[in-house]
Amino acid sequence: MTVFEAARVAGGRARRVSQHGLALDNGQHILLGAYRESLRLMKTVGIDPAQSLLRLPLQMRYPPGTGGMDFIAPKLPAPLHVLWALLRAQGLGRADKLALARFSSTARWMDWQLDQDCSVTVLLERFEQTDKLIQLLWRPLCIAALNTPPERASARIFLHVLRDSLGAQRAASDMLLPRSDLSALFPDAAARYVEAHGGNLLYGQHIHSLSHRQIDGQKKWLVHSADSVAEFDCVIIATPPWIAAGLLKEHDASLGAMSFDYEPITTCYLRYAESVSLPLAFYALRDVPAEQCWGQFVFDRGHLLADQAGVLAVVISASAAATEEGHTALGKAVATQLANAFLRPELNQPQWFSVITEKRATFACTPDLQRPASATACAGLFLAGDYTQSDYPATIESAVRSGVTAAGLVAAQSAGTAKKYRSATRFF
Repeated sequence: MTVFEAARVAGGRARRVSQHGLALDNGQHILLGAYRESLRLMKTVGIDPAQSLLRLPLQMRYPPGTGGMDFIAPKLPAPLHVLWALLRAQGLGRADKLALARFSSTARWMDWQLDQDCSVTVLLERFEQTDKLIQLLWRPLCIAALNTPPERASARIFLHVLRDSLGAQRAASDMLLPRSDLSALFPDAAARYVEAHGGNLLYGQHIHSLSHRQIDGQKKWLVHSADSVAEFDCVIIATPPWIAAGLLKEHDASLGAMSFDYEPITTCYLRYAESVSLPLAFYALRDVPAEQCWGQFVFDRGHLLADQAGVLAVVISASAAATEEGHTALGKAVATQLANAFLRPELNQPQWFSVITEKRATFACTPDLQRPASATACAGLFLAGDYTQSDYPATIESAVRSGVTAAGLVAAQSAGTAKKYRSATRFF
């Protein structure tokens, strides 16, 4: 097996970056206990999730005094953990709690499925959710999970995410925060694993085209880079969709014409004195764009990494509007938002801040979006990526499951047991 990696470091949109001498990430990520394939592969390559991830119970906690809510699930069997958290939640009135309970019970009765897709906003209206619940719970959850505003986000995919977290075993709803940079969390170990098992990883290799030829009646794929041509029986295209479309246009017209709308994600890192910390590892924030309050979640990386005391990471999903006036203006606005939210004036004066925006971080997860399958119309040519067919939006887990599916299809083709493989992997 040979892996052609265009970048100089593995990880794609979940990788290590260096800022001011610190190993940060190109975006602050959070995983869920429901990410079974991600966790399984971490163990396979020698990473212990119990050591590398801080496991926290399902929660939505705002800084006290900001008009938010305080919701945290106890260690009880599902669905009792959600019901108990709901009863004890602060910042929600009786009408809010009844509406949330009604949503949960009805969604379970529906088996978390929709016959006809619609926007998350329409779904919440049908379930008669209160304005406070939408503002403090559903909107931030939707934007965090789908990176798409609820008025444009797919209700069907949103329900799938809730099904595998709120609607599953208690541990599935746990929130997992990386205790290392994202490259160390998986890609570095995965690269070592591949090489230890006879594979080759070639970094800085941009593939500009694919071609094929028949050899003894068998199709061989030729992978063309700037300075070489390599021959393979099978090829998995694990690139962003716009690059995949360019590689496929001469081989599969339907995939060559595929296009998506995209949403950015911005992470603002702020460095303070090492003595500066927050009581919790992360908080939800009230984003009010009209007041230049853009942050949706803040993470205290000092709770996660010993060498990053005093570093806060603020995440802004679907961040197009937030970045319109530039990164400098946004960094200052985020610092002011933190100072006001926590009533701590010193947070308005970081030693430095760094704003990182992934302009095409995810596809816009809109209703009835058509996503391609991993198998293409060309024998031996497969797709892997978070944009392929999946119950999930563009997440790490969706990308991992897609990769596992594509690898299985390659193995099945090589062994001539495609039917058996499909039966064995129908749960993906």
